[in-house]
Amino acid sequence: MWEAMAGSGIGIGVALPLGYLIARSEIAAAALQPYVAASQAMPAVALAPLLALWIGYGLLPIAVLCALLVFFPILVNTVLGLRSLDPDVMGAARVDGVGWWGMLWYIELPLALPSILAGVRNGLTLSITGAVVGEFVMGGDGLGQLLSVQRQEADTIGLFSTLVMLCLLAAVLYGVVRLVERLVQRD
Repeated sequence: MWEAMAGSGIGIGVALPLGYLIARSEIAAAALQPYVAASQAMPAVALAPLLALWIGYGLLPIAVLCALLVFFPILVNTVLGLRSLDPDVMGAARVDGVGWWGMLWYIELPLALPSILAGVRNGLTLSITGAVVGEFVMGGDGLGQLLSVQRQEADTIGLFSTLVMLCLLAAVLYGVVRLVERLVQRD
């Protein structure tokens, strides 16, 4: 869980500002989108050994792997949410003299939030996968490492139990973000 949460934090911290930049700048979009799309062609299992070589072992490389998995859905949904805002609302706010910060904080973010949270919801569930793959390749003491040991010992019951626990963790993360979405929609 620690790796998944740390990676999610890193992924969200990078994806949101980059998503804003891509949504608001055609030059940034043209320059960055091909690389962002290409980054999705690399499987996590192939990246994990490279991260181990470059960063080492432990929490950080696994968190970085999780961040790479979390990053894409959050970025895509952030861009989609910001690009689909009603231009009339944006224009009316500009006519009323709303500045850049006010536009972002009071108009763009609240209107794009459902889309952004959908990306966060999907990204958090993927962070569990990143943590498991990271522990398979780089070691650790979480459920991914437990799966590796159970696989080596042909412990079918243990494997199924651990897989059920991973599914429950992903479902809980999904549910927590869904709860946040509902709370935000009430306001």
